[in-house]
Amino acid sequence: MSTFLDLGIQKEFVKGLNELGIKKPTEIQNASIPILLNSKIDFVGLAQTGTGKTAAFGLPILQAINPDSSNIQALILAPTRELVQQIKKQLFKYTKYVDNKIFIEAVYGGEKIERQIQNLKRTTHIVVATPGRLIDLIEKGEINLSKITTLVLDEADEMLSMGFKQDLNRILKYTGKTKNTWLFSATMPEEIKQIIKTYMAADAARIEVNKNALVNSNITHHFIKTTIKEKSNLLIKILERRANDRGIIFCRTKAGTQNLTALLKEAGFSVDALEGDMQQKERDKVMRAFKNGSLRVLISTDVSARGIDVNNLGFVIHHQLPEQLEYYTHRSGRTARAGKAGFSIALILPNELDRIKEIQKSLGIKFVEISI
Repeated sequence: MSTFLDLGIQKEFVKGLNELGIKKPTEIQNASIPILLNSKIDFVGLAQTGTGKTAAFGLPILQAINPDSSNIQALILAPTRELVQQIKKQLFKYTKYVDNKIFIEAVYGGEKIERQIQNLKRTTHIVVATPGRLIDLIEKGEINLSKITTLVLDEADEMLSMGFKQDLNRILKYTGKTKNTWLFSATMPEEIKQIIKTYMAADAARIEVNKNALVNSNITHHFIKTTIKEKSNLLIKILERRANDRGIIFCRTKAGTQNLTALLKEAGFSVDALEGDMQQKERDKVMRAFKNGSLRVLISTDVSARGIDVNNLGFVIHHQLPEQLEYYTHRSGRTARAGKAGFSIALILPNELDRIKEIQKSLGIKFVEISI
């Protein structure tokens, strides 16, 4: 087993990692850190959320920063403000014992742009951003990305499925020719292949972690056959059985999310909804309650759940199966983080059995039918 020192990470960073309880490199860190530290190349990493990507790209970026220069040297793009805030927080923690200060700014929508413009006037070495807000700042002439040496696209497939395709293309054009692009994605849809072909070197290094397991192997996949009428009662039984666990219930629609939330609140469960029409302040409040454990279950649509990263989730329940296959990957990947076991439970109607077979085949996972 290699250590972070073996991989080439400087000891002051290792000290910071140890303090965070990060002792052994994960598979993606083992595979990518030596490449990203030592060579100036483009890079494609295929890896699930929760595999340790932030340190995999973050440590090489931090180690390459020249603190004496006040230029922005690295740009990290992520799909949601939650993920942006989280990456910034992680990178900041890694630098605790470093002699020269490395300055990191986060840029995202839902907060006053003037405040972010002020912050960017100070020395900034690394910018972590959502694509939409970054474009606003570029158009206002408030951010200079011409000197960046590294651009990271984190969760690239999520950014595309959220409609950021044009923004990404513009940012990639905007950031000059001299940078290296590192792209991380859980899935490889056609549009991502297109980005790789258009904007990245033909000899880009490629790493696939755990390539056959599109879905984290610590997750047990269950399905329960039910009827529309029985679904709510079944859900209540499942939640009663998992009274000590936190989890997320996925619905396909906003209305479904709202109805289910009302029903479960009435049944006395500690639940709340995350849905598209919420004000950012409301969303933050719900996320805070969920993170600190005072809220036990989140009920969410696929779109609203993007960027949620909460550790120690015991289960994910699919109130309906998702329409798109990769959503199953994203949904179930919310549980079993950081090497822990997790359960993914799909409530299906009799006519959805074929869909289960299809998911099994495409994702290479095995479902076990259970009854309660």
